[in-house]
Amino acid sequence: MTVKQLRAFLAVARTLSFTQACEQLHLSQPALSLAIKGLEDSLGGRLLIRTTRSVRLTPEGESLVPLAKRLLVEWDNTEDALRQRFTLQLGRLSLAAMPAFAGNLLAPALGVFHRQHPRINVTVHDVVNEQVIDMVRQRQVEMGIAFEPEATGSLHFTPLFHDRFVAVLPPRSPLVQHSSLDWESLMSWDFVALQRPSMVRRLLEQQLGARHGALKVAFETHQLASVGRMVANGLGVSAVPSLCLRQMQEAGAVCRPLKDPVIERAVGVVTWNPHELSVAARAMLQVLVNNIETPTLSEA
Repeated sequence: MTVKQLRAFLAVARTLSFTQACEQLHLSQPALSLAIKGLEDSLGGRLLIRTTRSVRLTPEGESLVPLAKRLLVEWDNTEDALRQRFTLQLGRLSLAAMPAFAGNLLAPALGVFHRQHPRINVTVHDVVNEQVIDMVRQRQVEMGIAFEPEATGSLHFTPLFHDRFVAVLPPRSPLVQHSSLDWESLMSWDFVALQRPSMVRRLLEQQLGARHGALKVAFETHQLASVGRMVANGLGVSAVPSLCLRQMQEAGAVCRPLKDPVIERAVGVVTWNPHELSVAARAMLQVLVNNIETPTLSEA
């Protein structure tokens, strides 16, 4: 049973005339007759009784009329909804973003996307970096914004920028007088660190362990906001991606560039095959690529 056959049947049922139904559907009489015969064959019996003078419905044909009307309404509604999704007039999009990105850079990009596509509903899952990757891998979201995974496997990574680590200092620290710092100077102080298995913590330990030894961790927390408040209250120093500059400064801490070595990591969009993304997700990816700028200390 096809949509074309149902439309043909309803046209005949409304008009009780093959001639008038042909005119409405812009079909030839043989084509209309073939559509009706195909429908009857697929259902297993006659729906119309046709003589040289009249057309009437069989009892089975009468029972099909309301069902066919409902089926065609649902078909048309489905077709319209999908067309609106493909033209970005309607739809939903779920993405995950690590807190440092979600709290600092994502909102302006979402504003651009909403102005362009106001009827697309966007759900943002604000979760830690590792969970962003997991949510994409488990297909709970179409895209995630995170640091570049160490092993992408089946995932695809679209870089947005390279983020450098900056020092986070108490406002009364003697280190504040320096315009930039090296890691040796920073690591001589008590350290406020994110707890494992944080990507930030792991990256610091990997980059610094061989050259500068272990961090003198005095305090640990899961939340970047807590890192900023602890440092601002003089409990130690820290180092965070420059994504978190505004967050640290709002907490009352002072930030300085870090060098020797410069530690950086790509931040970008994690997806499955980009060619499998919905139209809405592809549009969001384009907005992110075009509107996310590298955060720097001088801009904070």
